Formats: sequence, C-alpha cells, structure tokens
Amino acid sequence: MHAYRDQYAQTFNSGQDVVLIAISADPIQELYEWARDDQFQFLMASDSALEVGRMYGALSPRGPLTNRNMFVIGPDGRIAHRAVPFREIDPTAYEELAEAIQRTLPPDTAQ
Repeated sequence: MHAYRDQYAQTFNSGQDVVLIAISADPIQELYEWARDDQFQFLMASDSALEVGRMYGALSPRGPLTNRNMFVIGPDGRIAHRAVPFREIDPTAYEELAEAIQRTLPPDTAQ
C-alpha cells in the first residue's frame, strides 16, 4: 500500500480519470485508521464477507485468505488488466500496472 501511495502520481495518473480502490478483508475501522495514519490518497473498502474476493477469484486455496491481486477495470466496466498474483516487490510490476492504466485513459488525459 505504501508503494501505491508513493507512486500514486506516476502510476495512477494523480487520480485524474483513475479511481484506486484497495479492497481488503480487514474490518473497516482498521482500514480507516491505516489510511488516515499513513496518508493514503486512495479509497479503501472492507470485504469482510469475502464476497468481492470470491467474485474476482482472489481467495487463497489455503483457507479464507485473499491473494494480493490487481485488476484494472476499464471505462466499459470490464477487466482491462489482471495481475494475479500482483508481484508487489517487483518494480517491473508497477511499470506494467502504469502501462495498463494508461491504455484505459482517454487520449487527452494520459501522461
């Protein structure tokens, strides 16, 4: 989450025509405090019932845990890019993510 925060302008087009929603199974109060304390500039949502995780195939086969996955949803509402699992420690993963986001942006707003 800190990498998303620190690379927000570059990777997520400074939020222009991009909405980043981090979805976690953690309770909403924990997510709120974490977002506030670490100054995340994006939305966080709680999926404590794991409904979204099930819909996107993000549940781990080892139990009721979620994998770290990244989905880019295009303006048409369809998945434009999948990183399953997302390689958060690999710098090239962020480059791939930024490129996928840029492809979904209108030509006049892409950086």
